[in-house]
Formats: sequence, structure tokens, C-alpha cells
Amino acid sequence: MARLQFLFAAAVALVARSSTAITIGSPSGLATGTTGGGDAIPVYPKTTKELVALLRDPAPQVVILNTTFDFRKLEGNTTAEGCRPDYMRKCIALNNGFKGQDVILQDGGMENTGGCTNGVSVNVTYDNAPFNRLNVRSNKTIRGVGKSGVIMGKGLALNGDNIIVQNIHITEINPHLVWGGDAITIQGLTDGTVPLKQIWLDHIKISRIGRQFIAVDKAGASTMTISNSDFDGHTEFSKTCDGHHYWSFLLYGKYTGISMVNNYIHYLSGRLPKVGGTADSNVVTHIANNFYKDNSYHSMEIGTNAYVLAEGNYFVNTTKPLYDGDDPDVPGMTDGSIYAPLESSEDECTAQLGRLCEVNVLEDSGPFGSRNGTTALAKIKPHPTIARYTPKQAQQLKLSTGNFGVGDLE
Repeated sequence: MARLQFLFAAAVALVARSSTAITIGSPSGLATGTTGGGDAIPVYPKTTKELVALLRDPAPQVVILNTTFDFRKLEGNTTAEGCRPDYMRKCIALNNGFKGQDVILQDGGMENTGGCTNGVSVNVTYDNAPFNRLNVRSNKTIRGVGKSGVIMGKGLALNGDNIIVQNIHITEINPHLVWGGDAITIQGLTDGTVPLKQIWLDHIKISRIGRQFIAVDKAGASTMTISNSDFDGHTEFSKTCDGHHYWSFLLYGKYTGISMVNNYIHYLSGRLPKVGGTADSNVVTHIANNFYKDNSYHSMEIGTNAYVLAEGNYFVNTTKPLYDGDDPDVPGMTDGSIYAPLESSEDECTAQLGRLCEVNVLEDSGPFGSRNGTTALAKIKPHPTIARYTPKQAQQLKLSTGNFGVGDLE
């Protein structure tokens, strides 16, 4: 009898551990309260078709990924006229061992295609799968097991509220071409007029993407947290011809609020993140306790209608932590507001937020600091999850060996 009781208790403990492992922890920052698929029975897709169907299902789902889902070549290739921009031609002439990126033409041809600077015509070939993104609807948890949950050749389009994406790797999306595809796209609901709510991206890894790692546009997402993740820019194809991916985070949106906390952002060369910069943007961003390492060219770009609090971040070998307006191809990205303390004596957070802000640390990196800082804090003040956030001292972060991202998932 005692043995039966022991076995029953052990089984209960195992179930409890398995249930807890579906989603580890809870989001801090603006996505506080996100539950994803909640208590839905976990499902384990085996094929790409099963994964597509589960994510677009209107019912709550907890989708566990324990294998690689490779969408490359499943939807064919296209060869069409593209653009070879001046930076690609310069990279070819430089012949330094790295490759640049040609550009897939958008509607309107070369003159209306972003990234096609002084372009000339060239044929480009690309995989079609990234242009039919995985449609993720409301009340979903997507959770990888260990380091086995990988999606190759296709990104996610988040088209619902209350979504958790945890411990997966998105990679190999036409990395050789600008406009080759985004890893995660958010544009809001109702034709981009209503912002998404409760979006949590945690312990994810993104690498080898043709365009943006994360793109937020149109209505945006009003309560979103990106945490504990690995954004890896190593690539042979680069706008900056140095093996560092350029197109990283594009944070636009009419009603956007994003917390970026505790992420490892490395070997990139631009848009870390690019915030605001359009007349219809209204973007509040909290960038806290991230580790920026080995980033060439420029990092944060703070444009019109962007309001940023950057605190407790650690920069190592990062050329320009804050873009200074030196590139004619990146206009208007110095007009926004950012509060970024470097010394405790300059802290204004107590008056505005009721707490101290944590200073940022620079090591072998370019200049950083506030720009219209009082304006940024005033805009952030109405967001209690930011005001109550307890930042840590800036530190260098380490990636987990057992799962994706920063820190171990228990």
C-alpha cells in the first residue's frame, strides 16, 4: 500500500511538472497577465500542415514543438526582376569575404522599394514560403522543447490577442534578399485598425532572416513584452557588408507599447530597435537590462512620435548605441524622445515615475545618452507596469545551453 501511495504521489508530481513546463514563468512589463492557450490540452504537431492548422484554429491551443518544421521548397521558388542597390555593388567591389543583399521589388518598382538605393536591375530568386506566413490567432501558446522547436523558412504573423511564443528558433528566411521575409509580424486586427493586446515573446531565437526579425506596424500592439531572447545577427549576407545583419526590429504602430527586457542582441548592424519615425506612429518602448554585444554601425534609432526609456543595458563593442543622423538613407530618426541615464546623478525618474532608473553601461562602445528625455518620461508615466518595473544593474548576459535564449527554463 505504501508503495502504491508513493507511485501515485510521484505520478502527480510528474504531471504537475509537465503542466508547469508548458509555459515557464510569467511576463514582466507591458504584457503582464498574458496566458496564451491557458489550460488547453497540449498538442504536438508532426507535420507542417498540422502546425499551420493548429495555429490558425480559432479555439485556444497549447502547441508544443519538439522537432524542426522546414517550409523551404514546399511552396516553390520565384525568379523575377529585382534590384541591386549601391551598397550591394560596393560590397562586391570590396571583395572582403562577405556578401551583400539584393532586393525583391515591391509594388511601384525600384523607385518605391525600400532598400533599393540607386538600384540597377538584376534577377533574384527566392523561396515563396515566407510570403505566406503562419497565421497565429488569439489565445495560443507556442512552446518549444529544449532546443528542438525550430521553424525554418517561414515566419509568424500574429493576428490575435493573448499569444505566448516561448523557446522556439525561427531561421532561414531568404537571408540573401532584402524583403525576403520577416520572422514575426504584427499589424493589429480589423485591417490594421485595432492594436493587439497581451503578446509575450520569450526565450526565442531569431537568426538568418532576409528582412526584419520583428516588425510591428499599422495599429501595432499595445501590450507586448519581448524577453530573455537571443537575436543573432551572424550572416554572410549583410547590407553593411560585414557579416552583421542590418534589418532587426521595426517598431511602428498607432497604439504601440513594447517592453524589451533581458535580451541578448548581438552581431547586428542596425535597427536595435528602430522606433517610430512616421507621422501616424505613437510608440512607447521600455528597453531594459538587455546585453548589446559586437554590433557594428548603429543600434537604437529613435524617430518622430517615439518615446523610449532605456535603462540597465550593457553595451560591449557596439559602435553607435544611439543613431546620430549621419546616414542620408536613414532620415528623421533623431527626432524622437529617449531617456537613457549614464550616471545616477542625472536621474529624473523619481520625479516622473516614482522610482530610480538604472544606469546604462558602455564598454568599448560609442556615445549614448538622453535626447528629449523629460518628454520621454512624461509619455511613459501613464504606464504603471513600466513605472513599477524593478530594473537590475546592467550586466553581461549568458545564453542557456539547454534551451533558447537567456537563462534556463526549468
